[in-house]
Amino acid sequence: MKPDDTLVIAGKRYASRLLVGTGKYGDFDETRAAIEASGAQIVTVAIRRTNIGQNPNEPSLLDALPPSRFTYLPNTAGCYSADDAVRTLRLARELLDGHDLVKLEVLGDPQSLYPNMPETLKAAAQLVGEGFKVMVYCSDDPIQAKMLEDAGCVAIMPLASLIGSGMGILNPWNLQLIIDRVSLPVLVDAGVGTASDAAIAMELGCDGVLMNTAIAAAGDPIMMARAMKKAVEAGREAYLAGRMPKKFYAASPSSPAEGLLSPSQNTKAA
Repeated sequence: MKPDDTLVIAGKRYASRLLVGTGKYGDFDETRAAIEASGAQIVTVAIRRTNIGQNPNEPSLLDALPPSRFTYLPNTAGCYSADDAVRTLRLARELLDGHDLVKLEVLGDPQSLYPNMPETLKAAAQLVGEGFKVMVYCSDDPIQAKMLEDAGCVAIMPLASLIGSGMGILNPWNLQLIIDRVSLPVLVDAGVGTASDAAIAMELGCDGVLMNTAIAAAGDPIMMARAMKKAVEAGREAYLAGRMPKKFYAASPSSPAEGLLSPSQNTKAA
């Protein structure tokens, strides 16, 4: 990978293009081990589900993953309205001493966890107006992705498939449309199940991948975190290198035929 090929979000550079969630692990020790194995520098935290100081008498994620080493990305998992999402991120900013980089997600229903885009757009506009730097989970709709860019968000995070499904990228064409139409970083969020899914996202030209369940629910989360790190790096390098054109059949052989002796020439030489 090129030495200067860094992910830039809201003016800050990150060497890793893999963002990792902090939920669903057995304990904070496993969380820390998985994050370290992944090489991720940005970690997401669900403010409604994880203690980062709200409960002073309970273990805090801040001790396991110190903010001096990791960039926290508080998210609004579990919010089903713009108002709830805005209140949650205001709390996060207070708990994290004015931290303004956040991940917005407003869900449509508790079964599919599909984004409610009208409420997402409403919350995004309000949060940007309050000075937040908003990375936003959204549907894979290129029109709405462009609307989120116009609203002032700093990164677009379309789903590959439903949250926690592990189904991989179901609609690469829509992802490609979003990548082509918005100038912001585009990061796949939700649906990654294994390393090949992450590699495919990067090969398409995505700027990064965010995942949680794919690592936390793996048989060996630490090993899977290492695999995801390699997959994101390999996919990025393949994208930068530029793949060969796809062909129905090989019109030209890999080894040149010029200069080879023909069977008749071999007979004469004998």
